Amino acid sequence: MKIISDIQELRDHLRGQNRASFVPTMGNLHEGHLSLMRLARQHGDPVVASIFVNRLQFGPNEDFDSYPRTMQADIDKLEKEGVYILFAPTERDLYPQPQEYRVDPPQQLGDILEGEFRPGFFKGVCTVVLKLLSCVQPQVAVFGKKDYQQLMIIRQMAKQFALPVDIVPGETIRAEDGLALSSRNSYLSSAERTEAPELQKVLKEARARVLDLSERNDHALNEIEKVAISTLTRRGWNPDYIAIRQQSDLARPSNESLQTGEGLVILTAAKLGKTRLIDNLEI
Repeated sequence: MKIISDIQELRDHLRGQNRASFVPTMGNLHEGHLSLMRLARQHGDPVVASIFVNRLQFGPNEDFDSYPRTMQADIDKLEKEGVYILFAPTERDLYPQPQEYRVDPPQQLGDILEGEFRPGFFKGVCTVVLKLLSCVQPQVAVFGKKDYQQLMIIRQMAKQFALPVDIVPGETIRAEDGLALSSRNSYLSSAERTEAPELQKVLKEARARVLDLSERNDHALNEIEKVAISTLTRRGWNPDYIAIRQQSDLARPSNESLQTGEGLVILTAAKLGKTRLIDNLEI
């Protein structure tokens, strides 16, 4: 595996490749990331991964400085997966000048859910993803469905900018007890790690209630959200949101759209102690 930090060197190595596939990450790799590498190989060759902890998507009181960085262990894992190139730029490599141009997603998609609780987050995500895609110039890029809103925003960004890249979704990978794999799981204490799978259980219970409804309407969905939030709160969680939304655009489902069989997704973000976890289930 070639480890490259310079953009021009990266492009030189990839010149002539007509089906490169790309998986951008912030490192601290786990099985969820590695499953995306395998999915990328099914859609293209060679496989390029990146590791870059993107300062632009962290708020002033978030964990940029303490975000887990495990470069050597990550390199070992990527080599075992047969990744061709690891693009691991420094901030100076990726942002040789202050990144004054930013990509701002539309408010109706970027300022809800995660965007409401992490202002500017998706502007930082879109900016770095667009820049990484420009550096790698892949034909395929793979993003995990665990970050459901992020996947949708990137997919729409690629469409609106007519980027010559197919955005491929990867399924959420979970531990045996149901907890979605995340680099931030390492922040959990042993007691919190025991409690953490309850997040998925609450989502599954909410999904079952939606499926059991004799008639879906916005009032019934709101009540299901309230019950789920109350359940987590009683268990000592601090939920930011539990929201049932349309899969197509993450808008709140209307009574009219519910009658058409619109696909739904239930999304959540909640703090357990000091650790903020996110998850989702499609309905």
